[in-house]
Amino acid sequence: MRVTPVRTCNLCLLGFGNVGRAFARLLLDKSAELRQRYAIEARITGVASRRLGWLANQNGFDVENLLAGNLAGSTKCGFIREWLSRSRPDALFEITSVNAQTGQPAIDHIRAALEHGAHAITANKGALVHGYAALRDLAAAKGKRFLFEACVMGGTPIFSLFRETLPATQLIRFRGILNSTTSRILAEMESGASFDAALKIAQHAGIAETDPSADLDGWDAAVKVHALATVLMGAQLKMEDIPRQGIRGITQERVRAAQAAGKRIRLVARAERRDACVIASVGPEEIPPGDPLASGSPSSSVIHFELDTLHDLIVASGRQGPDTTAYGLLADFLSAIRS
Repeated sequence: MRVTPVRTCNLCLLGFGNVGRAFARLLLDKSAELRQRYAIEARITGVASRRLGWLANQNGFDVENLLAGNLAGSTKCGFIREWLSRSRPDALFEITSVNAQTGQPAIDHIRAALEHGAHAITANKGALVHGYAALRDLAAAKGKRFLFEACVMGGTPIFSLFRETLPATQLIRFRGILNSTTSRILAEMESGASFDAALKIAQHAGIAETDPSADLDGWDAAVKVHALATVLMGAQLKMEDIPRQGIRGITQERVRAAQAAGKRIRLVARAERRDACVIASVGPEEIPPGDPLASGSPSSSVIHFELDTLHDLIVASGRQGPDTTAYGLLADFLSAIRS
């Protein structure tokens, strides 16, 4: 029987917050499966964050020690290119905070990784919004992959679904509920809470950030609809091209009126192809019963796609968090390394 030799892959994590730590734990949990099923041994040879700085370990960090804060054996580097040179990654995972205005420094991080000769995998939506075409072309020129499944709806396959399984089709339009924080707040208001009380409930549950502006004002949904339209529809949008209205103005009276009509209010992101242009928007809408967007819990995300070949394609996911985002990173890594 032919035995497939195990390939050792060096990984660099740029960002080591909740998602980075969840990804490290997932690698630990999946290590035997990766070796037995895919003949891959993944080791983390670089970790970087604002708190840690640029740390490299050519022999690979012990993941349990790394998660415990034990950084023995690591070398501190001065900047990203020295870090890449010392850690010698086969793949870089860019999971730093999103900058919706410029996409930086994520774009520069990904560019440096591709130029170094590593696959680049990201959960950073800003890099798609502001740098997708240039990074895609650079990856192709270097013979590497630039992948980003974790950017929208965590590990739910959307980009790979279109890339791998929907040939010879054109996306005409889509609409979706892409921000679960606003859905949770609106669901609490449906149960009788005021807007301020509903926000506090969401914050106490760890769903809403201390500063929830990106969710409440529609920025998170706008960045996601921009990323989807850019990659799936070839749109050439700027963030200012997307009319954006959040949920701060939603009152108990409006919620009750929608309920009386058998509807529920949700923050809806839309994009549609019109001739040679793609038009996108974000805003609260009343969702009637039977609408594809009406299904699911307040923690769910759902997108309704309309294509020229498939009139109704619905993708939904339940509760999302660092673990599901980490799985999106792992799925992209396996796609890249096996291509």
